[in-house]
Amino acid sequence: MGWVMAEIDIVPSGEPLGADVLGLDARTMQDDETMAMVRAAFALHGVLCFRDQCLDERQLIAFTQQFGEIESYVLSDYALKDYPEILIVSNIVEDDGPIGLMDAGTTWHTDMSYITAPPAATLLYAKEVPVDEDGETVGNTLFASTAAAYDALPDAMKTRLAGRCTTHSYEAKHARRAQEGKSNRKPISKAQRDSLPPVDHPVIRTHAESGRQCIYVVAGECQGITGIPDDEAEELLEMLAAHCVKPEFHYRHKWRVGDVLIWNNCLVQHLALHDYALPQRRLMLRTTVQGSVPR
Repeated sequence: MGWVMAEIDIVPSGEPLGADVLGLDARTMQDDETMAMVRAAFALHGVLCFRDQCLDERQLIAFTQQFGEIESYVLSDYALKDYPEILIVSNIVEDDGPIGLMDAGTTWHTDMSYITAPPAATLLYAKEVPVDEDGETVGNTLFASTAAAYDALPDAMKTRLAGRCTTHSYEAKHARRAQEGKSNRKPISKAQRDSLPPVDHPVIRTHAESGRQCIYVVAGECQGITGIPDDEAEELLEMLAAHCVKPEFHYRHKWRVGDVLIWNNCLVQHLALHDYALPQRRLMLRTTVQGSVPR
């Protein structure tokens, strides 16, 4: 696989986040100058879409690696055979049951905030996209800018939250989705519970590349705030989680087959809209880029 100099064009969505990258073939290794442009756009826009791609599994992994070290997902039940770096996200059911994770993204969240070093970025490759009777795409994904949400906070609230931490819990996340009937995941095993203890992260996180401040709170998954009484902290967490996902901070991605979408898990929260059902099929392949401990 050779290095390719791409003539690319970055087209912003016009919303608080999101941009299309035109003219890049994700099957090829990009030169340093092209990737520097892409990374700068990524730091600015938080969500990038590469349209009309046609990748095999190895090409998808190689493209992901151009953004950093790739990692395997903590839930291996739906990892692609022979490629543990790729997770299947799908509503398709075969004789043995679901072929992929059906509940991915059903609540507003940032990916894997419950680990010590959450992934820097998540990449989703659209293989099948559901459409309605009129041929319109359904199953869109909403993204919300946690940086724009922080900017909109009153100065007094920014000061109050500076330097404080909250606890992110995988078990709380799992229980919340199960309670809402939005999970096809197996019960948490002892091994998972032991390997994923609750972790503390800053309530206000700094994006490493841009230096922007971002709210790092996920509804139903965060517990307590250091230095604030529990009842008051609970109210604050609920307020911050709701504030992050206000419509004025949104970008809506309307999927097309061949889309490769990557988003930053510090700058962005997301929600997959489940406004479709079989026989409407959705099939996505997901990879993640290793991150660092939030600061």
